[in-house]
Amino acid sequence: MLFWQEKPAYGLTSKDVNVLTNAQEYRTHLLALIAQAKTRIYITTLYLQDDEAGREVLAALHQASLANPALDVKVLVDFHRAQRGLIGAAKSDGNASLYCEYQEKYQSNVQIFGVPVKAKELFGVLHLKGFVIDDTLLYSGASLNNVYLQYQERYRLDRYFLVEQASLCDSVIDFIEHELLSSEAVPRIDVRPLTKFNDIKIAQKQLMRSLKQANYAHSVEQNEQALGVRLFLGLGRRNNELNRVIKSLFDATEQELVLYTPYFNFPAPLMRSLRRLLKQGKQVTIVVGDKTANDFYLPPSEPFSKIGALPYLYETILHKFLKSQKRHIINGNLNVYLWQHESNSFHLKGICADRKYHLLSGHNLNPRAWGLDIENGILLEDPEQSLMPAIDNERAEILQHCRRLNGAEDLETMDDYPPAVKKLLGQAKRVKVDFIIKRFI
Repeated sequence: MLFWQEKPAYGLTSKDVNVLTNAQEYRTHLLALIAQAKTRIYITTLYLQDDEAGREVLAALHQASLANPALDVKVLVDFHRAQRGLIGAAKSDGNASLYCEYQEKYQSNVQIFGVPVKAKELFGVLHLKGFVIDDTLLYSGASLNNVYLQYQERYRLDRYFLVEQASLCDSVIDFIEHELLSSEAVPRIDVRPLTKFNDIKIAQKQLMRSLKQANYAHSVEQNEQALGVRLFLGLGRRNNELNRVIKSLFDATEQELVLYTPYFNFPAPLMRSLRRLLKQGKQVTIVVGDKTANDFYLPPSEPFSKIGALPYLYETILHKFLKSQKRHIINGNLNVYLWQHESNSFHLKGICADRKYHLLSGHNLNPRAWGLDIENGILLEDPEQSLMPAIDNERAEILQHCRRLNGAEDLETMDDYPPAVKKLLGQAKRVKVDFIIKRFI
């Protein structure tokens, strides 16, 4: 018995799970669910951006509230991210200005809160995922802006699951209300004057301590269904239940492990488990975005920014891994796919173990998610593989824009990079700070 099986799962049937495969579907379903909401809308996301898609979603929330004043509408975003402009932009109140503007305009019952996970954004952010609308959990790693919702032509591909389960949704909301909204460290950021971090510094420290001990409630009834779902929370390197689930999925794999990650930079414990699986002859499939499909990628034609070096750094890590695992690529035990589709980007994350365990998460399987950000995930346990037709269809849609790598030779190396990138990565390696950088990306 795996450790999470000691507690009951929330019961499901395959009809309760709907797997979407593109950003347009996700946007359509999100807006439809908001418009049809009867009792509650709870949205937790890294950010709700001040752009066309963000304004569309926010306006829809206010309109739903005005149409049904009894509707409970709460949005939680990262405190720091909400109160700054885009990277490189002039100093501003960021997305919070939009929230205040719309609250003044609509004067509805919508409430937007900022969650300060750490004292500074660099050291950790609110990375919880999942929107509860009535008794539906819309779960995706996507935040809310133009590219995530494919408002225009470009999109950032993620995973999108709709799960119908009232008790599961209750658990999400109970956590939000009791662990987040009850804290003095979580202020509204849609009314002026905006709260400054110094005003909540002491309360934030207490919130941090509480969150490290917090968990989602599990089902109080034994699951009578073959299919079940569980919620997990993770913050910090110690006593992190979500990290423990991820590690267990790696270690308990008997036949095949499928991994989706936008950034190839596994934490050391997962890399050790991965190498061990390959030595044991297990099948491992990794799908990762090409450097040009990374959100931080800057074409050589655009002015160079230090943040634009990150996709190249990820590629160097992948190059090293492929070189060391060449024999497993040759014998077919290791399949690494690189996703690339025009100017679009790749943001998928998740795990499928032995075609019966499916972890959906905002967790990027990288050191930052492993130890800094607060993360959550839902684990679908499907011993009868009733979800596999939908999961296989999702995988086929993803792989149509992928190429299988035959080895490190299929990737560019430092010699191929633009001079500015080559110089920056070379400097980082010479002064031996590259290993520190990898902990924050």
